[in-house]
Amino acid sequence: MDLNPLRRIDRRRLLGWGGSAAVGVAAGAVPLVGAAAGQAVAAGQHHPAPTGLGIPPGTRPGGTYDRYVARLAAEGRFSGVVLLSHRGRTVLSRSYGMADREKGIRNHEGVAFSLSSAGKPFVAVAVLQLAQQGKLRLSDTVGTHLTGFTTDIAEQVTIHHLLSGTSRLSSPEEDVHHVFQSRDEVHQYYEQRARQARLVGVPGTVDTTHAEAEITLSALIVEAVTGTTYWDYVEEHVFKRCAMTGAAFYTRPQWLTDQRIAHPYMTLSDGSQVDAVRNLDRGSPDPHTPGRNPGRAFVDGPGDGGFATAPDLVRFARALGDGTLLDRPWADVLTGAKLPHGPASFGAYGIPVSIVNGQWQYQRAGANPGIAANWTIYPSTGWVGVILGNIDGVPLQDMLVRETQAITGVTPDDGTGG
Repeated sequence: MDLNPLRRIDRRRLLGWGGSAAVGVAAGAVPLVGAAAGQAVAAGQHHPAPTGLGIPPGTRPGGTYDRYVARLAAEGRFSGVVLLSHRGRTVLSRSYGMADREKGIRNHEGVAFSLSSAGKPFVAVAVLQLAQQGKLRLSDTVGTHLTGFTTDIAEQVTIHHLLSGTSRLSSPEEDVHHVFQSRDEVHQYYEQRARQARLVGVPGTVDTTHAEAEITLSALIVEAVTGTTYWDYVEEHVFKRCAMTGAAFYTRPQWLTDQRIAHPYMTLSDGSQVDAVRNLDRGSPDPHTPGRNPGRAFVDGPGDGGFATAPDLVRFARALGDGTLLDRPWADVLTGAKLPHGPASFGAYGIPVSIVNGQWQYQRAGANPGIAANWTIYPSTGWVGVILGNIDGVPLQDMLVRETQAITGVTPDDGTGG
């Protein structure tokens, strides 16, 4: 589901992604829009759409992308929020369906959604912040900062390998049925799994399998260097710094009680949908995620997930480009192409990058039962696209293709698909 992009340093990049200073997006909730669960109709908050050059017709209210998402919602295939922003100004914002059907709370811009893997780049940003401060080096091995690992992992696997997905580590099978009851239990579980990881290839070489241990070890290194938990570090030095007021590593009790957090609606084998957080005994029948239920996690594992609103992710994207999170050269290290994945797609540090219509595109997706999330940065033109969903069956890949087409005028081909 991931797509890919990189960048080169030129005058536009030195001025910031999009060639202009970041413009803040208004914080806070917007009027409730959408429709009852399963019967969503075209709705959403109307922001005054910028006009003039740089605003393709397909991105505007009533344009091709807007009509496409409205049709998905009317068909029951999308519940959530989509947002298109140009140089910090909202061009299109639409909300559909229910954040909490039991309480009658509709989705809107102020609702935070689970990000799943779309939150993984936060750990890369955290590590690069520490590298920028001289507190670690990307060439440091795991053993430089962590103890108790086998000699081959401690001495051969570097931070660069972890961030670029070339560690060649493999993790044991995950117990998807376990219901966690505390942050400490979650931390202990994932740390133990990372310590059970084994080296199955030569570090620095490419493997297509996903290694959970890479994410966990990166987070553990952040904790070892800073003396605080990964969750607290990111909330303070990423979310707070970006003014991501709705973003946090929420716990299950908060998920159940906070009206600003969308509940994931998971489809069962009989076609019915249940609130995953309120039905921990039910698991997904999807062959890609068999038995999984995201509500069983008390909090997302170190280095993974988190929650954010659509405007939060726009702020994050802008902060990556204007020096708020990382100095300009270190932001280039984050998004610089590390590995070729296709004719015009590459792996970077937790962010797949692509060349679309002669321009870089940075994108990260995440999915879980009842959860779909994607944010995309078009740095050359200052566009940011966000898709956040809370039902099964959201056609996330196709939505991303339609978003890219509306913004660039080009449909991604095999060189940019994931």
